[in-house]
Amino acid sequence: MTKNILLKISGLQFSADNNDPNEPEPVEIIAPGEYYFKNGKHYIMYDEFMEGFDSVTKNVLKLKEDSLEITKRGSSNVHMVFEKDKKNMTCYTTPFGSLMMGIDAHSISIQETEGEIHAEIEYALDVNYEHLADCTIQLHVQSKEQGDFSL
Repeated sequence: MTKNILLKISGLQFSADNNDPNEPEPVEIIAPGEYYFKNGKHYIMYDEFMEGFDSVTKNVLKLKEDSLEITKRGSSNVHMVFEKDKKNMTCYTTPFGSLMMGIDAHSISIQETEGEIHAEIEYALDVNYEHLADCTIQLHVQSKEQGDFSL
């Protein structure tokens, strides 16, 4: 994998608060970023811009065989840890206030090739100690030089 990458993060959030609780809400981010591998972990860095805010949020993903860590610093701040069969609590600070989040990952699947990484995480999300949704995150990381990035 090269230093310059393209990252696609997509997910589905199933929530009882939707108009139709059986209809998931899709979420997707596509961004250029940087990649490196150190001490058995994949590091992915990218910037995120929130609509209506001038500041940028710096994101670092740390991926290894059995866990994913997401650190955001900027207009939103959080350190989320996804570990299989373990519930982790964190405080998510946003421009609108802070939330206590619980993340309980049920499965973490990672496939690697020379120029790509695919990962899928299924987890339950609690906000302020109440179950909010069952969620899925899919990561697709590939070298920019590959040139056949698909949406």
